[in-house]
Amino acid sequence: LVARAIDWADKDAQLTAQDEDFWAQIQAAFVLDRNLINFNNGGVCPSPRVVQDALRRQLEYANQAPSYYMWRNLEPEIESVRTRLAKHFGCDREEMAITRNASEALLIAIAGIDLQRGDEVLTTDQDYPRMINGIKQRERREGVKLVQVTFPHVPRSKQELVDAIERGITSRTKLILICHVINLTGQIWPVKEIVEMGRKRNIPVIVDGAHAFAQFPYSNNELECDYYGVSLHKWLMAPIGTGFLYVRKNKIESLWPLMADNDAQHADIRKFEEIGTHPAANHNAIGEALTFHEMIGPERKAARLRYMRSRWIDKIRNEKNVYFNTNLAPDHSCGIANVGITGIEPAKLAEWLLAKYAIFTTTIVHKQYQGLRITPNVYTTLSEIDLFAEAMLKASRDGIG
Repeated sequence: LVARAIDWADKDAQLTAQDEDFWAQIQAAFVLDRNLINFNNGGVCPSPRVVQDALRRQLEYANQAPSYYMWRNLEPEIESVRTRLAKHFGCDREEMAITRNASEALLIAIAGIDLQRGDEVLTTDQDYPRMINGIKQRERREGVKLVQVTFPHVPRSKQELVDAIERGITSRTKLILICHVINLTGQIWPVKEIVEMGRKRNIPVIVDGAHAFAQFPYSNNELECDYYGVSLHKWLMAPIGTGFLYVRKNKIESLWPLMADNDAQHADIRKFEEIGTHPAANHNAIGEALTFHEMIGPERKAARLRYMRSRWIDKIRNEKNVYFNTNLAPDHSCGIANVGITGIEPAKLAEWLLAKYAIFTTTIVHKQYQGLRITPNVYTTLSEIDLFAEAMLKASRDGIG
């Protein structure tokens, strides 16, 4: 059904974004509980039926004789997944490690780069807490120094973000960590400019791509980064517990893995996959998720995400009590938006939306701002989008008491 819908889809991504007959076929490809409206796909997203079927099929097959079927028959399929992910990301297959999530991928890079006591690791105060904790652990154990810069959460230009990082660089800065997309607001960062800035100063840059990969089209050829970590159970809709780590080939040998490798693996990207016994089905089913994503088309998907976001935002943007913590320009954000209502605590608003309308959202509280992070996905219907907008209008005008 999806393949047939793709064949008939308009070549113009913007027109297809508004073709409900097309998206009805995409929505039908999921097995969901439609009694709950899930607007936290940025945390983890349900997989299409074909991905779940592949995962289940391989788990059942492996269980018949795990030490034979899993290790001999299924585990080698990781090489096909590696090849396809590398092609989609825009890198050599020998630079692509399959991990269990972005945290594992990024902590390999954060923990694995050699640093000396007094060296500074530069990041922001809006980067993901688990990565910041990874730096803090090195701070406690090795005496490196964590430096966090602030930046406008609704920047007027991408240059403001570049300038914020540049202001934080000192003679002791030896590593930079940035998000490609800030998980709190959906802000897209100018990765290439910051990578180039770091390279000129011989400072490696680790990029957290957890919320970027498969949300909108790009490739590493445009970013030119050295380290990039991703969770595939978010926007790619792969099985829960899948991700990847990209390491530029000439950086692999000098990057220590989290779990010990052997002498022969020092320059092999696979040393980052040495995690002990694990199910092969999870990473093998990534292939089905990638096929589903490629069938829809990255441009169509991004256009649909922006269309759905604009639909609910346009209904409430002129309300005097409504505010946004996201720059809504297409080059600054895609499917994610952070919204709030003056006078209503985000946590209480989230509880009200869930209790009254069965709408599940994510509460964001930062020292600079607070609101609800709204992240629908391709299976979301327009009636669900419209119900959320109506609920927000009611909350803004009548309160939630």
